[in-house]
Amino acid sequence: MISIKRHIVVLLTVLFLITACSTTIGNEKPKPVEVTPPALPPLTAADVCPRKLKLPSTCQTPRSLRLAYGAESLYEKGYTGEGQTVVDMVSFGSPTLQDDMDLFDQTFGLPPVDLQVISPLQVPESDPHHDKSGWAGETTLDVQIIHSIAPKAKIIVLVSPVSETEGTQGLPEFRQLEQYIIDHKLGNIVSYSWGASELTLTDQKGQDELQKWNDLLQQATQQYGITHLTASGDNGATDYADQDGNKLATVPTTSFPAGSPWVTSVGGTTLKRIGSTIKETAWSRSGGGFSRFYQTPDYQQELAKAQQNLFQNRRGVPDVAAEADPFTGLAIYQDNFWTMGGGTSASAPIWAALMAIGDQIAGRPLGFINPALYKISTSDTYSRDFRSITSGNNSTGSVKGYSAGPGWNPVTGLGTPNAENLLPDLIAATK
Repeated sequence: MISIKRHIVVLLTVLFLITACSTTIGNEKPKPVEVTPPALPPLTAADVCPRKLKLPSTCQTPRSLRLAYGAESLYEKGYTGEGQTVVDMVSFGSPTLQDDMDLFDQTFGLPPVDLQVISPLQVPESDPHHDKSGWAGETTLDVQIIHSIAPKAKIIVLVSPVSETEGTQGLPEFRQLEQYIIDHKLGNIVSYSWGASELTLTDQKGQDELQKWNDLLQQATQQYGITHLTASGDNGATDYADQDGNKLATVPTTSFPAGSPWVTSVGGTTLKRIGSTIKETAWSRSGGGFSRFYQTPDYQQELAKAQQNLFQNRRGVPDVAAEADPFTGLAIYQDNFWTMGGGTSASAPIWAALMAIGDQIAGRPLGFINPALYKISTSDTYSRDFRSITSGNNSTGSVKGYSAGPGWNPVTGLGTPNAENLLPDLIAATK
């Protein structure tokens, strides 16, 4: 297993499958109804995973991932993210990224990636936990997922020479990169596959840094129309308690930036194709819960009143979800090795790529999408725009987590997208 940030990304070599238990929470408005999805098209040669994978029968290909989330029909109509730019913010990047992308594209018949790597910060390199190889895997995962869903979108990898770990380590440098995006108008969509436990940000230094981030993210969304997608975390209902990221907390917690009200937080699922249908359950390690720093934003107050008791005036995480289980993830190629990508750092770039397609269809940036997402969740289009995830939970060790269930829940948010329906409705709701 290759791991970056220990709690954000997992690249599978060989492990065993853990099946989450199933309970529900309810009383959403309106109550979602069961909708029978149309049968998926038959698998083709483009859906065959490389034989070198340990679990090729459960892996996803670019086409199978697009089919699962309703993006293949858009792809066939020419909606490929063309003319849009997705910025992926990481530490260090990957020295083999272009070569890896060339082989990945050849394997799956994708057009050559439009890729640019920018390293604008003139600060000393800092890698206290020797995470460079992990960040290389993270970078490759992000870029290959974005390119799989939106193959004509330009991808900018924006690199910091400082490793983001826990606490404020790496956050000031990433904040400089966020400002760089704004100042240089790099793109309208930003993907974060990293995070720091809120428990490591409770001191004054942490609070000061979060305030700076809050001001900047508010400006980026409200004044510049930038859409931010971020991983909700990979430790279920808890996260790390220490600055070194070695000890999981024994209390529920979320992470930053997932808890920020100015980002779209993306949780994780386990995605399986059974014949011509998709079955999706909550991934047991999907980060989710309630922020200790941020109050319930206005858009989440649109949810059923019965759920506000659960929120207790806290920001709920995540907002939405997508595939994150490394046992059912996309085939990823890095440095002469095929593996399977997972973690919520896989689900965030899925949504980032879908937003590139949405921007292309709309002919404009969709901007801050959270109010529109929650508006849709209370409309009669919700059941056709989203796949509501109703089974699984994110309990972790001694920490009792939350259960998936109809409508919004603190494991998979509003659910996973049916892009061919959701994107037109999202465009209409963001006008």
